[in-house]
Amino acid sequence: MYWTVHMYGGPRRVNHAAVAIGTSIFTFGGYCSGIDYNNFKPIDIHILDTVKLKWWKLELNNQDCKCVPFQRYGHTAINLGSNIYLWGGRNDNQVCNTLYCFDTNTLKWTTPSVYGYIPEPRDGHSACVIKNCMYIFGGFEEHSGLFASDLYMLNFHSMVWSIVKTKGCPPSYRDFHTATAIDNKMYIFGGRSDWEAPRQTDKDKYCSDIYYLDTSRKKWVRPKVNGIKPIARRSHSAFVHNGFFYIFGGFNKNKDLHFQDINRYDPASSTWMKILPKGTPPCARRRQICQLINDRVFISGGTSPIFPKPAVTARQLEYNHPDPSMINSNLKDHDDLHVLDLKPSLKDMCMVNVWENMEEIKIDNINDLRIPLSLKHDLAAFDPFEIMYTGVNTMQSYDENFPVLS
Repeated sequence: MYWTVHMYGGPRRVNHAAVAIGTSIFTFGGYCSGIDYNNFKPIDIHILDTVKLKWWKLELNNQDCKCVPFQRYGHTAINLGSNIYLWGGRNDNQVCNTLYCFDTNTLKWTTPSVYGYIPEPRDGHSACVIKNCMYIFGGFEEHSGLFASDLYMLNFHSMVWSIVKTKGCPPSYRDFHTATAIDNKMYIFGGRSDWEAPRQTDKDKYCSDIYYLDTSRKKWVRPKVNGIKPIARRSHSAFVHNGFFYIFGGFNKNKDLHFQDINRYDPASSTWMKILPKGTPPCARRRQICQLINDRVFISGGTSPIFPKPAVTARQLEYNHPDPSMINSNLKDHDDLHVLDLKPSLKDMCMVNVWENMEEIKIDNINDLRIPLSLKHDLAAFDPFEIMYTGVNTMQSYDENFPVLS
């Protein structure tokens, strides 16, 4: 595994939701420090072309406002075919439990009619799809002020919500955990609870155990695990590849730690293993998005601590890119993109090594390398400052205007 691409200039977003369809990643909402989220403006949509490595901002014209979700964070998004279903989340005034559907072919929002026992509005829950059903677990219910540990299912055939009655010992109350589907099982890891849960008293409690729901038997299982468990955390990311599931990043308030590690869980042997890819990883962070497409993992956004607040570097000043989120803040909200190649080509591995050893061979400018021009262009993708300097027109700062699809 190699960390290959690192770019700046995407949407600066935290606690957003994303779905991969084909070679595109659709991101929805989220927040950014310093922006007012009291109003109910339509949710924003950004699209990453993972082949060209370009971001687009999608502007929807002539769309019925009643069918468009308001800008929010802490929501979930899943896809069935070309449709993306968004549920839950909140802004600073209101939490939501309306189901929204975004058709990626027509670029239209709808609010499908649903029936049954609709979950209470919440944020920080998890969602995954198994056999045409969406399972919602946990989260925080703002109306009651309580953490949740209930499990709901939406059957997309009938569009009926139901409370799932389960056997076994379920995961405890929690929010900002991950739910990962492998075969007919939903694996729950991490999240934040409280020592007085379901009440929230700011006495955070974290769990490093794995639970899974066997959906065929409607039974919760807490397997005995081998290897070294990852430190308990919340607001991390999870993805599945070749039957394993991986977690990246996250935050533990009690330890005051943000994470940048990658850990792999093997369901067959119930074993954890720490993974150490080559290349330069993203900095430690939480509340980022993470999507897998064709053996490549795309990580974008999130937030990290700044202790102490760093000065703007000479190279940033050289390319006129001081980061505005580094000013008067102890947290940095990210606009970067990182790619972890799970099956890197020889070319990719060579470019990573060239870039990481340029300082040793005393070359500051990619143009000074004696390699073909096409390789210089590819190599530029490993240097975020080089990308900004050459003016790749879809990688502008989020404070400017993205190219727009309307």
